[in-house]
Amino acid sequence: MYDKIIKDTEASMKKACESFEIRISKIRAGRANDSILDGITFSYYGTQTPINQAATISTPEPRLLVIKPWDKSNIKEIEKAINKSDLGINPQNDGEVIRLPFPALTEERRKELTKQVSEYSEDSKIQIRNIRRDSMDIAKKAEKSADLTEDDLFSIEEDIQKITKKYIDKVEKTVESKNKELLEV
Repeated sequence: MYDKIIKDTEASMKKACESFEIRISKIRAGRANDSILDGITFSYYGTQTPINQAATISTPEPRLLVIKPWDKSNIKEIEKAINKSDLGINPQNDGEVIRLPFPALTEERRKELTKQVSEYSEDSKIQIRNIRRDSMDIAKKAEKSADLTEDDLFSIEEDIQKITKKYIDKVEKTVESKNKELLEV
């Protein structure tokens, strides 16, 4: 029972942390990053297909993303999908490739984005703390039903707290590096 509670707690907190990292990877820092296209699909012969599964994506310059479809007939559909998404970037199509120029961010916009990252991190920390609370409740119920001893309960609570601290620290380090990236001119 002890190992199962610890394993489940760790797995849930890891998912919460990964979800946070994916969420902030979509915040653009004025730099070209192909992860911004994750989740954008286009109609490829009637099937919704992610762009990265039908094109080569490269970053020839820090503020430019180039999408080269393997089948040139898809270029219009890919362009349409990018326009429909809320990226805030206008694709430039020359018939061969699609260029996505990333404009430089203003100082005001950078500060807004750091606030957004902080809000996302707070959501993630709350999620991690809720997982901790749920795991502690499960452990206490297991102790009442005699599946865990009182000593095991004390040990498991310490271990759950260590895991919680580990993942909250990981979220804070991620926030720190993302904010550094955002504020870099």
